[in-house]
Amino acid sequence: MGLHGILIIDKEAGWTSHDVVARVRRITGERKVGHTGTLDPAATGVLPVCLGAATKIIEYLQGAGKTYYAEVVLGITTDTDDQEGRIIAESAVPPLTAEALDRALTPFRGAIAQVPPMYAAIKQGGRKLYEIARAGETVERPPRHIRIETLALLGWEPPVVRLLIDCSKGTYIRAIARDLGAALGCGAHLGRLSRLRTGPFFLDQALTLGALAEEFTETPWPELALHPDAALLDWPAIVLDEAGALAWQQGKELRVGSGAAGDHCRAYSTDGDWLGLGRFDSERGAWHPEKVVAR
Repeated sequence: MGLHGILIIDKEAGWTSHDVVARVRRITGERKVGHTGTLDPAATGVLPVCLGAATKIIEYLQGAGKTYYAEVVLGITTDTDDQEGRIIAESAVPPLTAEALDRALTPFRGAIAQVPPMYAAIKQGGRKLYEIARAGETVERPPRHIRIETLALLGWEPPVVRLLIDCSKGTYIRAIARDLGAALGCGAHLGRLSRLRTGPFFLDQALTLGALAEEFTETPWPELALHPDAALLDWPAIVLDEAGALAWQQGKELRVGSGAAGDHCRAYSTDGDWLGLGRFDSERGAWHPEKVVAR
């Protein structure tokens, strides 16, 4: 029997998200492991890691909103837009009040178009942007439409701006730092970043890898890991009898309850076993199994 569940990891600085997945594999012995959204090596904080059947929910959690604590350093521009990069420009920081800074943040709130950094993992023309950047090239990047729900100024200790950011999938906090520096005319880079939340998971639920290694030998798995459906508890649930559960596992559509086009659901047996995830087909008036979990 493999291990199934979600571990909320507090990623430490210096680790890649891939490093974290590899370490979780070694600690738990479970081979089927994946994370739900990359954090840059210098960043810390919430990285949900899914094991076993929980890997079926990764694609849904990758689209979840996120919350960050960020420190933006004004006056220094780097080629990566963060502290890991090479300094390419330095400028004097103008005298700024907290009120002036807050006004400068206004254009970054709400629905905005954001140009990704050159050092990013997204692809353009079949190549990752950071591969292009490392080859010494710069290309035009089409802006991406994102949403910044909250952009709060927590503090201003020159030259450091401290921010709380609640944002949609696809937001680059480094790009906010870059663009804020450009707007102020002095340049800037991201000095520190910590993810406080991914979807329904918060930093106070998280374990460091060191703590996980200790807890894994002492704590029963159901107490250590969250159930795979914990990320999707806002989805409606359908409960299937024995015949319905068998049909579900055979990939057959089921006319149980109702839904709207594109709605998702969680499916369970009458014994409480999680059977997977489904999508409602409004044309056929039925739920279609999208992710099936073997009983």
